[in-house]
Amino acid sequence: MKNARLKTIGFNIKITRLKQGISQEKLAETIGVSNDTISNIENGHHKASILNIIDIAQALNVDINEFLKDI
Repeated sequence: MKNARLKTIGFNIKITRLKQGISQEKLAETIGVSNDTISNIENGHHKASILNIIDIAQALNVDINEFLKDI
C-alpha cells in the first residue's frame, strides 16, 4: 500500500511536469536536487521529503494537492 502511494504521487508529479513541457533536468536544477532524485521520486523509488514536494509544487506552479490526488 505504501509503495502504491509513492508511485501515485510520483506519477502525478511526472504528469504535471510533462504537461508543462519541463524536463527532469530543468526541474532538478530549479529545486536544487539531482536528476536521479527527480527520476526516483517520479518512479516511486524514493520517499520524497515534504520539502521536496513543496519545492516541486512551487516550481511547477501548482497546489501540492495535485500530487496527492488518488492516493
